[in-house]
Amino acid sequence: MAVNHQHLRAFHAIALEGGVSRAARRLNVSQPTLSQQLKALEARYGVMLFESRKVPLSLTAAGRDLLVLTQKLFATAADIDEILGETAEMTGGMIRLGSDNPHYIARMVGLLRRDHPLTRVQVRMGNAREVMQWLGDAHVDAALASDPPGDAHFSYEPLTSEALACALPCDHPLAAQASVPIAAFAGETLLLRESSSKTRAFIERALGDAGITPHATIELQTRETIREGLALGLGISAFFESECPPDARIAYRPLDTGERSYPLRSYLVCQSERRRSALMRALRPIVAEMQGSGPV
Repeated sequence: MAVNHQHLRAFHAIALEGGVSRAARRLNVSQPTLSQQLKALEARYGVMLFESRKVPLSLTAAGRDLLVLTQKLFATAADIDEILGETAEMTGGMIRLGSDNPHYIARMVGLLRRDHPLTRVQVRMGNAREVMQWLGDAHVDAALASDPPGDAHFSYEPLTSEALACALPCDHPLAAQASVPIAAFAGETLLLRESSSKTRAFIERALGDAGITPHATIELQTRETIREGLALGLGISAFFESECPPDARIAYRPLDTGERSYPLRSYLVCQSERRRSALMRALRPIVAEMQGSGPV
């Protein structure tokens, strides 16, 4: 009797995720559906694949043997997809992208539309944590994320590395310098992003490492609000290079952090099982082109 492919995929996802709930999000199906598929697989062959249904699930001996085979099966399926070439998503389908950086995602979408004009693109913006969650839950097909956590479920393509820059009102005395030493923040009011911001985390770490405490801080949350605050002379701030669009009211200068550096690395990320997909094959040359042109 022929094995049911969907039942194997259900088992494979549950085994990798350690639970039905996470596996259901990964496959974008309901938990009851996934549970029924697992039960049907076990009932068909009269074998238990998990010791119990308590999370985290533990594989039986038969389950461990089957996982070895399903890993080979789905790796081979990905290879077949690569050999057969473009899938429907690159010939008029919809691609869902997530990003925490408006500058990079806009450039990527422009290059993607240039190379694949029939492809429709949907972009979802959030912080890095939200973007990675959407990817894990299969709400997006690929993501641009800054400094994402390492996870064996994901495949990472390096995109760029960028440094911190000091942002100042254009008439600020420090704007006359070629670069701004981090020690100068001790006498300034620092305009900050929200607490979950990667930019804020990096500048606070740099200040802490240097033993520098700003004269005062104001939390303005968004980049746009901080830029308006800079224009009004409320203080100074720090952005990464891609966050520094031309603005006649604002001067951007390299931030001198001494012997320590604080690069923010961005990656194109997809689920590991999709690393050979037509989408990733289409995006890799775009990533290479973006690397060559730099962050600004």
